[in-house]
Amino acid sequence: MFTYYSISAFINFLVSFLLGIFVLHKNRKEKLNRILSFWCFTVAFWSFFYFIWQIETKEQMALLWTRLLMLGAVWVPVAFLQTVVIFLKIEKEKKYLIIFSYILSSVFTFLLFTPLMVKKVEPTAGFEFWPKPGIAYIPFLVMFAGLSIYAVLLAYKSLKKETSPKIKLQIKYILFGMAISITAGSTNYFLWYDINIPPYGNILASTYVIFTVYVIIRHHLLNIKVIATEILSLGILLVSVVHILAAENFIKLVINLIIFIILLVFIIMLVRSVENEVRRKEELQKLTKKLAKANRKLKQLDRAKSEFISIASHQLRTPLGTVKGFVSLLMEGSYGEISEKVKEVLKKISTSNERLLSLVNDLLDLSRIEAGKMQYDFDYWQIEDIVQEIKDMLLLKAKEKGLYLKVDFPSPPLPKIRIDGAKIREVISNLVENAIKYTKRGGVEVNFKQENNLVRIIVSDTGIGIPQDEMLRLFSKFSRGKNVGRIDTDGTGLGLFVGRKIVKAHKGRIWAESEGENKGSRFIIELLIDGVEKEL
Repeated sequence: MFTYYSISAFINFLVSFLLGIFVLHKNRKEKLNRILSFWCFTVAFWSFFYFIWQIETKEQMALLWTRLLMLGAVWVPVAFLQTVVIFLKIEKEKKYLIIFSYILSSVFTFLLFTPLMVKKVEPTAGFEFWPKPGIAYIPFLVMFAGLSIYAVLLAYKSLKKETSPKIKLQIKYILFGMAISITAGSTNYFLWYDINIPPYGNILASTYVIFTVYVIIRHHLLNIKVIATEILSLGILLVSVVHILAAENFIKLVINLIIFIILLVFIIMLVRSVENEVRRKEELQKLTKKLAKANRKLKQLDRAKSEFISIASHQLRTPLGTVKGFVSLLMEGSYGEISEKVKEVLKKISTSNERLLSLVNDLLDLSRIEAGKMQYDFDYWQIEDIVQEIKDMLLLKAKEKGLYLKVDFPSPPLPKIRIDGAKIREVISNLVENAIKYTKRGGVEVNFKQENNLVRIIVSDTGIGIPQDEMLRLFSKFSRGKNVGRIDTDGTGLGLFVGRKIVKAHKGRIWAESEGENKGSRFIIELLIDGVEKEL
């Protein structure tokens, strides 16, 4: 016959057994997990035979079941003490206490099947077969209470010393669960000595198992979403178990069992789904923190690099400017006549110096852009005048290579546009100079096109062209084409990057077009006729 006491015992068995399996499944190689699962199984063993004892109808079998349930009870306090000791990381300090506890439990185990522990069973306070103690039962109670209370004191002592809020919270959960279980479980022992207090609290006997398993296995204390899901699921399963035990006939029992199995499968899937969701969120949070930390370090390194480049470039530009001035004076004869041979050497020095100056200027522009300190002086300019200046400056270089340099000026002239003339001159000049540099035959042509509120400056050449696989990274920092390196080994790959940044600051666009290798290329700069906002 199923009663409150038998059902509560079965619930304790089910909870403790499932938690023991869960603990082993988490990490069976970890000693803490093995001892914790052993503790769960001792409670489950005690609860199972408590349940069998409550539904037994024969005296001799009832006596056997009470002695078997005591087998679980004998090992419960030892397993609990060792679990707490391992969790608090004081196992070495309490080594001999654990050994002594195991010896005591072994002695009581040998006494279980004698009248020294359980003398007999007889009707008591409405129970058909309630056990009566032998002379060894009081020493057992002393051991049970002593080990349990000592474990609680160890946890409480550790709570006072602990500084980690997370560990302190875990210990509080253990103490709270233990307090409930000791209070509830103690109601089992009064009837042994004919004190008329039934074991009403028996259903809460596994509370400390639940609390301890949660806080130890889930070191971070379960996410509240997971806790809520698992508690709700456990409640549903327990209700289903009660329905099974209360079945009036075989058909209802089978139906209730089928419902229980379906619920169990569904709940396992639900809990796993919630746990996976929580785990992914936690992993994402950890990854986000790591990325944020790495990003901060990268920004610091980037700032340090930019500051170094800026300082180094400023320090280099002054002596390079001085060299340029003196070389120019020497070539003009300001310090006396020089031979043609010396002039050739000075010309090479001047060319190398110009390359270095160009590199320094690019690096300075790069550091200013990355630091957000690039200054712009916007005014209204005639774009054709800027291109004419560039043509006059680079025409000789084009002729020296046997190339043409044409500019197709529009008629009527384009309207003035609001730009930083010096910066745009630098961008267009770089495009034209590159076109001359990477063209062997033919030449370079500059065209203009107006569309509504836009002006386009198009620099076309008959040079080496641009392969399609290089087009995407053409305007990247320090990026140079494969064919470019064979023609010019002194480039930095910064010109187009800086140029794109300058044009972007003008709210314009710059891009390249090419039909492929050795088919020439076109670079287009697109600027607003009305210019950028005046606050710029």
